[in-house]
Formats: sequence, C-alpha cells, structure tokens
Amino acid sequence: MNHKISFVLPALNEENAIGLVLDEINQVRKELELKGHSSEVIIVDGKSNDNTVEIAKSKGAKVILSEKGYGQQYNLGFEHATGEIIVTGDTDLTYPLEDVSYLINFLVGKNLDFITTNRFAYMDKNAMSLTHKIGNLILTGCTMGLFFINIKDSQSGMWIFKRGILRRFNLKSKGMPFSQEIKIEAFKKCKAKELPIRYRERIGEVKLNTFKDGFGNLFHLVKKRFEFTM
Repeated sequence: MNHKISFVLPALNEENAIGLVLDEINQVRKELELKGHSSEVIIVDGKSNDNTVEIAKSKGAKVILSEKGYGQQYNLGFEHATGEIIVTGDTDLTYPLEDVSYLINFLVGKNLDFITTNRFAYMDKNAMSLTHKIGNLILTGCTMGLFFINIKDSQSGMWIFKRGILRRFNLKSKGMPFSQEIKIEAFKKCKAKELPIRYRERIGEVKLNTFKDGFGNLFHLVKKRFEFTM
C-alpha cells in the first residue's frame, strides 16, 4: 500500500544545519518514491532572523511562518500536512532522518499508530550536556509515574505517526511541553511504541533553557495529570 508522507519540522535560526537536514530528508524522499510513496516537507519557521527560510525554500521545502513556540509551530504544521503519515524531527541535524524509511515500515508493518524514539540508546558523546541528561531522566521518570506508561525518553522530538490520530488527542501546550504531551496522549489512546535511535551532536546554538524549560515541563506534567481523561 502506498502512502503520502509529510515531514513536519519546526525551525528557528538554524541556517548552519537546515540545509544538511533537508539534504538528508530529500535522499529519504527518493527512497520512498522508489517504493511508490509520495512526500512533502513542511518547515514551520518561528520568525528566524537569519537565512533559515531562504535555505529551506532553496531545498524544496514548503515554509510556513509562525509565532515562536515549539507546540504552536507543530500544531500549525500538522494543520497544513496532507500526508497520511507524519514524520517530525529537529532542524539541527541531531536526529537520524535517514532512518525514516525503516521507521515507516515498522509503523505500518506492526500496525502501530505512533512511534516515538529513544535518544539515549545510541547517543553521541557530546550530543547532550550532563545537566540536560539529568533533567530528561527526571521528566521521563515523572511521566512514567504519573501516567503509567513505559517510556525511556519523554522529551524526544522525533515521531512517526498516522495523521488521523490527532483528532483523538487533547493537545494544549504551545511550548516545549508539547513533546511529552503528544506522547502521553499517544500511549494512553493509541497503539504506540518507542524505538531506539542514534542521536548526534547538534549544529548551532542550543536554545533549550535547562531550568526554565525543565520546571515548565514538570509543572505541565502535574497539571495534565489532574486534567487528563481517556
């Protein structure tokens, strides 16, 4: 069965990496085309002030302009996506987007609705600071404890899923907590699985604020637990 794949990636001032990321994606698109699949690439830009948008367009991506905000950018990108399957990732070259073909085959072959990825399985030595690792482990532990789901990386930003399941989700976050929120919804409401991936050192400036974003994500987990309904 042939599918249309939508690559949806948020971006903010990633001129040093986004061209390499899109080269990787375009190579995957050729592989998918040989298998009979079609695809599109949507970059949701949060008002970059460098050459991110121009580079993305030069590589054949559709660019959508958005207000800054991780969840806000993703929700806007999902609204514009036309594929039955959505693939996400970052525009800093950290995620192995060349593995997308395998992950799509796994999703379809196992009749899953949602795949998320575990960055800690094969992480490059300098891919994440010790502080970020500790923060991620705390947030993942809280996610598991509060929602009773088996997951090793609640903050991973690479997902492969069937677009139709979005209508079953209650996604409220406009910021960084969106990443953990979509996993909670998927594991509680759909057939979901976590798979190990390689995770590379990013190109460009780290934008995550360890303490601000960490405490924001933790507050979101507690709030969502009280609000959560199946």
